[in-house]
Amino acid sequence: MCAARCVCGGGDGRGRSTGIRRGDERVSARSRIRSAVAAAFVSPRRQALARDVWALSRRLSGGRARIDYFHQADDPYSHLAVQMLGALGDRYDAEIRVWLVPPPEPAAAPESERLGALGLRDAAEVAQARALRFPSAARQPGPDLKALAEQALAGRLGRSGFSREATEIGEALWSGDAAALTRLATAVSADPVAALRTGEAERRRRGHYLGAMFCFEGEWFWGVDRLGLLEGRLAARGLDREPGAAPLAPALEPQLAPRSVGGDGGVIELWFSFRSPYSWLVFPRIRALAAHYGAELRLRFILPMVMRGLPVPPPKRNYITLDCKREADRLGLPFGRIVDPVGAGAERALAVLHHAIALGKGEDFAELGLRAAFADGIALAEDGGLVEVAARAGLKRDQVFEALADESWRTVAETNRQALFEAGLWGAPSFRFNGGPARWGQDRLRALEEEILRAG
Repeated sequence: MCAARCVCGGGDGRGRSTGIRRGDERVSARSRIRSAVAAAFVSPRRQALARDVWALSRRLSGGRARIDYFHQADDPYSHLAVQMLGALGDRYDAEIRVWLVPPPEPAAAPESERLGALGLRDAAEVAQARALRFPSAARQPGPDLKALAEQALAGRLGRSGFSREATEIGEALWSGDAAALTRLATAVSADPVAALRTGEAERRRRGHYLGAMFCFEGEWFWGVDRLGLLEGRLAARGLDREPGAAPLAPALEPQLAPRSVGGDGGVIELWFSFRSPYSWLVFPRIRALAAHYGAELRLRFILPMVMRGLPVPPPKRNYITLDCKREADRLGLPFGRIVDPVGAGAERALAVLHHAIALGKGEDFAELGLRAAFADGIALAEDGGLVEVAARAGLKRDQVFEALADESWRTVAETNRQALFEAGLWGAPSFRFNGGPARWGQDRLRALEEEILRAG
């Protein structure tokens, strides 16, 4: 993802900075170049070429298709993913090679305590939705239990029954069953340190950083949430032993069930960032969800993570960009002409959004602003781009510059950030219904819908 960081000293005539000056041809040219580079990075032509190269390489080598799976012992999403390996191997004609990996570096997975708590709660909900197993009273394992689990896993790498055995190890780990883990670890002879070092080297060589990851022909798929996309790739390669059958792990999308007329539809709070591509993917869908069930959509905008001191390393940026392109294609949303609004773009967009909300045009401006940044190649850091987006949302030019002169949005953004932290989360997009448990990620809209239906 591109990173436009330049903030020039343009003004609005009121002594306030309006970010990049309108008519700055150097900045406009730079935005166009970055947008073109991003579009090329996610282009169907590049993707097709890469896939053709992999297919040719496999034909020339005569080797069997292979899926590489990277398992992290103390990652709840790995515990869910490993349960699918047996069914995946039965359904698709591909070798599955398992690697044991350590947790990601802090820069790639910040807020580790909150991430751990979220993972336990989220994994339990995903397990229930997908008929998988996850201990109801799971708790984050300590280092001693984790070491036992890694030893037990390392000694079983390469076994035909790894999925079943790893599931047993994971259940003991997440249940805090030290006796079972000791028995499973001492039943094998293995060097977990060497296995972890080898797995991490392979993961790093291939350019990734997370556990619960599947890799096929250079493309990465995260956990059970992206397993359906992996299945699509395998089927396209002619590797599906049951062509035409339903996938093992389809995406879980809202169903927009019939509802009774009348009554209070409740409140959906949405935390989002103008720099979050997943916020763009979620926004039109959560608007539709709220409208369908008669719920108020309350916009709680926040600054981008990187502007709050939370770094986003290059491998993470690249994976997120490619993953968002795949998801956008699946959802029928445009994506790829990206002008990263970090810095001036995000701040200016939030200033205008703050005023747009008060004018009853917040949802329109937010959706159009996200689309501008991730699909239309419009620079929110430039006056021309910001005014264009605002006009599409029904705002006048004078209203844009009046908003840019008002710094009160910063207080609101900070209040929203604090509320997000109090809810146990820190990133965008996140949402909750009627003050209930907060969920993070565009993959959790189905769970949000089910909560709305239970309340109705």
